[in-house]
Amino acid sequence: MNWITNYVRPKINSMLGRRETPENLWIKDPETGELVFHKDLEDNHFVVPSSGHHMKIPVKERLKRFFDNGEWITLPAPTVPSDPLKFRDEKKYIDRLKDYRNRTGQEDAILNAVGKIDGLEVVVTIHEFGFMGGSLGMAAGETIIRGFEEAVRRRAPLVLFAASGGARMQEGILSLMQLPRTTVAVDRLREAGLPYIVVLTNPTTGGVSASYAMLGDIHIAEPGAVIGFAGKRVIEQTIRERLPADFQTAEYLRDHGMVDMVVHRKDLKRVIGDLLRILLKKPKAEPAAKPAAAPETKAIAAPTAAA
Repeated sequence: MNWITNYVRPKINSMLGRRETPENLWIKDPETGELVFHKDLEDNHFVVPSSGHHMKIPVKERLKRFFDNGEWITLPAPTVPSDPLKFRDEKKYIDRLKDYRNRTGQEDAILNAVGKIDGLEVVVTIHEFGFMGGSLGMAAGETIIRGFEEAVRRRAPLVLFAASGGARMQEGILSLMQLPRTTVAVDRLREAGLPYIVVLTNPTTGGVSASYAMLGDIHIAEPGAVIGFAGKRVIEQTIRERLPADFQTAEYLRDHGMVDMVVHRKDLKRVIGDLLRILLKKPKAEPAAKPAAAPETKAIAAPTAAA
């Protein structure tokens, strides 16, 4: 025990009224190196105001800004074996899962939520990149399938926010099996005649980009998002050629026909709401008409008796 650190310093701080400064009070812009006040970043949908760089946004923060009135219900996560292969590298896989569950407050990398966008009921399936890089394992795959099944049951469209490094190596072939399983779930939604919109965020790579993330009716990407299967460096070493500087970015994929549009985060709700109304053939709700003002009445004086 360090007597000065553990006793003297806290005592002095309490006497002087000092408070600990949060570590994330200022956040560095990866593009320019500029320091941005956290509150300003949060108020701007976690987008750097000066450069427009889209930072990673926590799942609950995104849902709060996406659903009408910030209201939604979370669908229960399915139960699957946590460590089917008893995998261990530097530490046990089961211990890693416990660590990430404590950090994020989620059971795994995928969350399903139901709410309304522009008055339309929508099922949202969303990756939490903070949970092992949004990687796809048995639990994540099963949760995605449950999201599609819920959309079919409710006769509601599904919007998926992808953010992943790919399949989870700790689950081996069981992780890779989620690619065809989720693809079948997409087909069932399509057979039901319901829209499926995918929002590709930074990054969307590996097996996720090779399956359900690229099977949407409409693909929207956030500006600057990295989207691809293998990494740029791996491809360059394989083909022995230098790739363009903007290769695998959202803008590059849009220009080459792989992405339908690139939309700023603050405009996503409006754009997706408009698209869903078009796909569902539902006209935009007209704003309620203001009640007509009552005609002005004038008091008429009663006639006085003749003198």
